[in-house]
Amino acid sequence: QVQLVESGGGLVQAGGSLRLSCASSGIAFNINTMGWYRQTPGKQRELVAAITRGGRTNYADSVKGRFAISRDNAKNAVYLQMNSLKPEDTAVYYCNAEVISILRETKATWGQGTQVTVSS
Repeated sequence: QVQLVESGGGLVQAGGSLRLSCASSGIAFNINTMGWYRQTPGKQRELVAAITRGGRTNYADSVKGRFAISRDNAKNAVYLQMNSLKPEDTAVYYCNAEVISILRETKATWGQGTQVTVSS
């Protein structure tokens, strides 16, 4: 079973930068798409950015040009570089991965979340 652990969240002023990391542990046959989602109180969790194993990326319109997602396939890790942060980026950020188990079962796996707070 694969577990995901996020790190790198914190408090930053508007215009600043943060880099989130998501490390995986455990045994899997493969990990396909990995991504970052975020959620604020009372709202649904929304996709921020995703990246396929081949490196194809997808971003929410609100973060295009400011955020960059990358991954290390050897480590099954994913990163999110966040620049020009805005107060509206404040949220809990969750790492997500499409994990293929050794039994070839597909499971959406989530991390525990990391808080990002952007002050104005």
